[in-house]
Amino acid sequence: MKPRVYIETSIPSFYHEIRAEPEMVARRDWTRHWWDEMRDDYLLVSSVAVLDELQSGDFPNRDQAIELLSSLPLVPLELEIAEIVRVYIEQKVMPNDPVGDALHLALASFHKCDFLLTWNCRHLANANKFGHIRQVNAMLGLYIPLLVTPLELLGGRDETEG
Repeated sequence: MKPRVYIETSIPSFYHEIRAEPEMVARRDWTRHWWDEMRDDYLLVSSVAVLDELQSGDFPNRDQAIELLSSLPLVPLELEIAEIVRVYIEQKVMPNDPVGDALHLALASFHKCDFLLTWNCRHLANANKFGHIRQVNAMLGLYIPLLVTPLELLGGRDETEG
């Protein structure tokens, strides 16, 4: 069975990134390489929360970023998700924005995604926060997805595989 990957808002945004700073170009290139070459190794899912964030954004290539997710299944927003988000905020796992990072982590955790793929290295793909996230998810009896960037998944294939 393929590992399940929750695609967070920053992934389609960076796929269509146009800024010329070296860090932005690198993230765009790594995102495109992973999406174009590696995504078939995974079962990708996203959520209405991601689509809402993209639709409410005002940035170049917004429509293309939304289109990138058009074929992905969307995980449902179950009633339990709101309570998980509340606990994340209460336990200071995530900032006090219930429709932001806490919601993405709750969705990926509740739906037992193997990975939450993001370029948000401040609140999500942050090794310094992972212990706290793991502790709170364990307390809640939730699955603990790995919080990674596309760069971290680029080495996903075994060298013996074709």
